[in-house]
Amino acid sequence: MPITLTVPEGVFNSDAEAKVFSELTNALLEIEGLQDNAFMVPNVVGTLNVLPRNRIFSGGAAAAAAFVELKLPAVALASSEAKRRFIEQATEIVARESSGKLVQERIWVNVVYAEDGAWGIGGRGYDNAALGNAIQAAARSRGQSSRQAVNKL
Repeated sequence: MPITLTVPEGVFNSDAEAKVFSELTNALLEIEGLQDNAFMVPNVVGTLNVLPRNRIFSGGAAAAAAFVELKLPAVALASSEAKRRFIEQATEIVARESSGKLVQERIWVNVVYAEDGAWGIGGRGYDNAALGNAIQAAARSRGQSSRQAVNKL
């Protein structure tokens, strides 16, 4: 589940860069109730794009702004409440880790969904059912019931 964070240079120090990704990952996994799932944890991945200050825009002008894009299969963050929680938490995380260099009003979060069957991990295509099965299998290996794992995604 790729997270792409784009910010202007100088917003984060190297410690904050790692911390912001850890916290964004943890927010997604916690909201879905999958923070201990052996299949899901390593499949929340991401990139940090640090661009020159004059390459980030808001309203057509260079601006101190950040963009968080989360790409998901359709079964993740499926409720409006779950999406709202992720957007709020992601915004708070990025603002806090910027040490005052970004205000919340200049942080945009997008949740983008892949078409069912268009999700690939390790060269294997997954549809929503196959993802659910992989999550359930990982949950069973930890002693969690299949029903709990399905309800978490």
